[in-house]
Amino acid sequence: QVQLVESGGGLVQAGGSLTLSCEVSGRPFGPYTMGWFRQTPGMERNPVAVISFNDNTHYYIDSVKGRFTISRDNAKNTVFLHMNNLNAEDTAVYYCGTPRLAYSDFPFTYWGQGTQVTVSS
Repeated sequence: QVQLVESGGGLVQAGGSLTLSCEVSGRPFGPYTMGWFRQTPGMERNPVAVISFNDNTHYYIDSVKGRFTISRDNAKNTVFLHMNNLNAEDTAVYYCGTPRLAYSDFPFTYWGQGTQVTVSS
């Protein structure tokens, strides 16, 4: 069974930084694209950053470009989201996700439980 466990969320002041981690178990990590998504109450879960299985492609939504960095450590089965210069609009529950199929970028099928990020202004 594929499991994703996020950690690293919390409360931070505007302008501060956080790093989220997501450890995957239950299958090999290397062949799978990974992504970070976020969701606020009453809204859909939307992508924030995606890293391809071969680490060649990094995708970011416009609002986080230059502030967030996604990375992966295949030896640790872990994907990271380094978040800098946080602002109130970044407040959300952050989820990591991954597709069911290897070497595929979508659809995202497996999800973690989410970690809350709250940015105080």
